[in-house]
Amino acid sequence: MEYDDKLDRAIEETPDIQREEGRFEVPDPEVREEGHATVFENFQDVVDRLDREPDHVLQFLQGELGTSAGIDERGRARLTGDFRADRIAEAIDDYTETFVTCPECGLPDTRLVTEEGATLVACDACGARSPTGE
Repeated sequence: MEYDDKLDRAIEETPDIQREEGRFEVPDPEVREEGHATVFENFQDVVDRLDREPDHVLQFLQGELGTSAGIDERGRARLTGDFRADRIAEAIDDYTETFVTCPECGLPDTRLVTEEGATLVACDACGARSPTGE
């Protein structure tokens, strides 16, 4: 059997792998103004969905939004300043792209690991390890 014939046969016998589209959705930020601060009411829900440490996500938001912030006893983020939900959602999307979604396969089945002082996104789905630039 020739190589091309073997390759065609292998392709025919291999089941199609279909990506499950839309399985990873981050909740939209629910925010409200409180004085000169913005309270991110469902911050903990977002962090749980991202499967990341709250302090890491909050630190990123502070940098992206150019503000200071803290987490209260109920798991809400309190951001200094007035921020619209769509601006916070944009920052969460940036976080997801940088620290959650695998740049190789596009799946969110990742975790953050540190190697030689560099933070990497390690994908449990495809095995890729990609630097975050952090």
